[in-house]
Amino acid sequence: MGDSGRIPVGIVGASGYGGVQLVRLIQDHPNLELVYLGGDSTAGKPFSEIYPHLGHQTDLGVEAIDLEVIGNRCQAVFLSLPNGLACDMAPALLEKGCKVLDLSADYRFDNLETYEVWYGKQRTDHAIAETAVYGLPELYRDRISEAQLVGCPGCHCTASLLAISPLLKQGLITPESAIIDSKTGTSGGGRKGSIPMLLSEADQSVGAYNVARHRHTPEIEQVCSDLAGHEVLVQFTPHLIPMIRGILATVYATLRDPGLVRDDLLTIYQAFYRSSPWVKILPSGTYPQTKWALGTNLCYIGIEVDPRTDRIIVMSAIDNLMKGQASQAIQCLNIMMGWDETLGLPQLSFYP
Repeated sequence: MGDSGRIPVGIVGASGYGGVQLVRLIQDHPNLELVYLGGDSTAGKPFSEIYPHLGHQTDLGVEAIDLEVIGNRCQAVFLSLPNGLACDMAPALLEKGCKVLDLSADYRFDNLETYEVWYGKQRTDHAIAETAVYGLPELYRDRISEAQLVGCPGCHCTASLLAISPLLKQGLITPESAIIDSKTGTSGGGRKGSIPMLLSEADQSVGAYNVARHRHTPEIEQVCSDLAGHEVLVQFTPHLIPMIRGILATVYATLRDPGLVRDDLLTIYQAFYRSSPWVKILPSGTYPQTKWALGTNLCYIGIEVDPRTDRIIVMSAIDNLMKGQASQAIQCLNIMMGWDETLGLPQLSFYP
């Protein structure tokens, strides 16, 4: 515990959008104290120079990444870095006794060969990777509670898996029929200049990207296969929508039992998520909107059954920077520390 009786935590990669969400959430958390901000490209700058609107909230500066310093100062560390960097840092931090929450893809995969194929980096940390737990609390809460290393899920993956998990776990659909169509705001691309993210390019336009080859596909398939008990392939297509934050994932799948009606499915989903305070199953005929989840750790799920086609349609809305990234990581840390998983996390969106 720090001097204040709170747990000292650090963020490596604090200058990105994920990092700045974490700064805000940690400042508001009664049991956490932010003691370290790290980054290589911004090292030496006051954090308030990168984000002037936080000048009255933190006087911390961004430090060069020094694993020895981080390990000595922090009890828990969030690695908010591009893919391929966390796996070079986590082993040393774990050895120092830190709890590590990785927001990149480095520790999301049971099989590192899958990671190497999709992310193009050879790995040497196989023994440590085997100890990592996939950080989707609604599915793996018990394992997270005992973990030292958590691989936090991708944003599309969180929305998609929360929508489809009850169907696979209960064997309600033919898995190969599942199609996931997901739409994301531009903040999912991070805080960097790129032509597709320019206002003049992205505004008043919508388009698919990385069709049939998005890196979140194998991550979704890994969890779907775990739930179904056999290998499952899914068709996943992401789209960029001209808004800043939010994800709406729509899942289509064929029901095994065409006699099931919407109210049956609502009952099944409510039972599946009965001990998940962050998942809200909407009443009949109500479908989620991304705006409802903005700034919160909530996931809103709406369900429809089409008796003409024997398909179920499940819609899932989250904030990609929150439940899709930073607040979900804090939810995981709450569970790792044995605290209530809602502790310190916002429950009401800024609306409208």
